[in-house]
Amino acid sequence: MRQQRSEILSRLVRFLDMDTDGLRRFIIQYIVEGGEFTVASLHAIVSQRFNISVKVLASMIGYICSRLGILHVAKKSYRAPKTYVLRSEYADVAESALLNTL
Repeated sequence: MRQQRSEILSRLVRFLDMDTDGLRRFIIQYIVEGGEFTVASLHAIVSQRFNISVKVLASMIGYICSRLGILHVAKKSYRAPKTYVLRSEYADVAESALLNTL
């Protein structure tokens, strides 16, 4: 388990190191501070500060969910959108990555 956490931390740090305009940091910071969200609700917040399409944001959330593995996905019903929430066991890892990449 410890090795898995360090691997996730290193992937998250690399993800944040490729941030050129602050978008990735803003999204990870929102995920850590916020609670449950959908792509549409996150886009409403992110688009106030950055010029980003819903498709690009959905792709980035998919990457965070699948490659980094720090998000839990839930779909309450067939027609409902997917909701994402930060896995509680990785909250400290995400905070640490944000602090390490200042």
